Amino acid sequence: MERKIVNKDDFIYPRGRYYGQVKPENLVFNANLQEFAQKVSYICNLETGGKMAPDEAYDQIKDLWKQLKRSKKELRIGEDPFLDDGQIQD
Repeated sequence: MERKIVNKDDFIYPRGRYYGQVKPENLVFNANLQEFAQKVSYICNLETGGKMAPDEAYDQIKDLWKQLKRSKKELRIGEDPFLDDGQIQD
């Protein structure tokens, strides 16, 4: 029986498979989204376990959310690529 060696980073930071439309910006955003979810999970666990104050957890999650929103905007996720910046979408 063949054994697959597990990388510790793959174990600690698991990545789900991407099933969406394969475009570079979608893949990058998906990676950012998975990283966001992983970090939020860690923060929630630390707060639940009493290792982090609720207001500190809130502030850290808020900062992570802002980073994710900035990433979405910079990658132009959800925008029509055929519209110029000055055009109005009907």
